[in-house]
Amino acid sequence: MARISLAPRRTPLVRLIRWYCERSYGKVLDPVMAYAHNGRVVLAISGLELAAGRWKRADPGLKALAVMASATSIGCSWCMDFGYWEHHRHGMAPEKLRDVPRWRESEVYTPLERDVMAYAEAMSATPPTVTDELVERLRRHLDDAALVELTSMVAVENLRSRTNAALGLTSQGFKDRCEVRAAGSGTAPTPPTAP
Repeated sequence: MARISLAPRRTPLVRLIRWYCERSYGKVLDPVMAYAHNGRVVLAISGLELAAGRWKRADPGLKALAVMASATSIGCSWCMDFGYWEHHRHGMAPEKLRDVPRWRESEVYTPLERDVMAYAEAMSATPPTVTDELVERLRRHLDDAALVELTSMVAVENLRSRTNAALGLTSQGFKDRCEVRAAGSGTAPTPPTAP
């Protein structure tokens, strides 16, 4: 259950945001409605999200796996549900998305993909546990610009996942039955009933 109202005052900005979400995603995003209680915050976060969507130096598949590994390690069911839908919609293989919570045991990933997910988890730990060895393995495949972009995507996902977790935002049912399992639970997050 959300710890904050998802019905901010209906200002022109909130009406515009609702229209954009419905047009782009088919429904209004709960995190955006939570942010919309503060106009400056929602504008800043929206600007960051739009800018991050235009970053093109790192492979989109690697970024998707990094984002999903970070969301899984933090335990954000909203991000896992939306991430599965969003990344699948953009061509990521469903088996790769489904296996993120058990990537160490899964056979669907390349060594580079495994290093990317290990990096995302290490960055998402408190305190971060990134090692020189792990970064060196990544640098064999990624130039400096791609490594910075990958790192920044994990940081953006940490902002999303930690904010959603703190505000009590859970799966919105972007996927009829979310096949991505919650970290350590062995069960899939249950999407709430749509309003």
